[in-house]
Amino acid sequence: MLAIIDYGAGNLRSVQKACQLLGADATITSDAKTIEKADHVILPGVGAFGDCIQSLHQTGLTDVVRHAAKSGKPFLGICLGMQLLFESSEETPGVEGLGIFQGEIVKIPKQEGCKIPHMGWNSLHFPKETPLFAGLPENSFVYFVHSYYAKPKDPSIVAATTSYCGELTVALQQGNLFATQFHPEKSGDVGLSILKNFIEAGGNL
Repeated sequence: MLAIIDYGAGNLRSVQKACQLLGADATITSDAKTIEKADHVILPGVGAFGDCIQSLHQTGLTDVVRHAAKSGKPFLGICLGMQLLFESSEETPGVEGLGIFQGEIVKIPKQEGCKIPHMGWNSLHFPKETPLFAGLPENSFVYFVHSYYAKPKDPSIVAATTSYCGELTVALQQGNLFATQFHPEKSGDVGLSILKNFIEAGGNL
C-alpha cells in the first residue's frame, strides 16, 4: 500500500490518480498507523513553507513524517513536500523545517528575463545515476511551479538539476529517501515513468 500523507496542504488527488493509473494501491490518509504500515510514502505539498509546517504540527503528523522518512521504506517528497524536509527556508525565517536533509531552502535568484515564480516545463540534468530516473534520457522535461529551491549541505545527494536563473537543485536522493521540486504527477509520460520507478522500487530505491 502507498500512503499519500494528508495534512491539509497537498495536491493529493492528482498524485493519487497518477499512482492508481500505474496500478498502485494509493491511499490518501492522515492516520498515523496507516502511514506506518504503508510500503511506500509520498509527502506532497503546495503553499507556503511556514503554513505547511504549522499544518503538520496541528494534525500531529510531524513525528510520523520524520519516522517514515527515516524508516528505510521508499519515501518521496514532492514540491513543498521536498522543501519541508530541510532545516529552514528563506520563505519563512525562524520557522524550523523537519531537518531530514541538512541545508536550507532559498529564493530563486532574480535575473533579467527570468520570471519568478518559475512556472512551466524545464529539462533535467542527472549528475549521478539513480533508480528513480532509470530509463529517462538526459534533458527529460518536467513541470515546475516554485519560487524557492533546495541548497543541501551534502552535494552528493543531488539527483537532478535544472537550468533556470542559474543551476538549481531540483531532486535529491539519500538511500530510500527521495524528493523532487517538480511535480511528477503533472509531468506527462516522464512523470509517470518516475512514479512507476518509485512504486516498483520496493526497499531498494
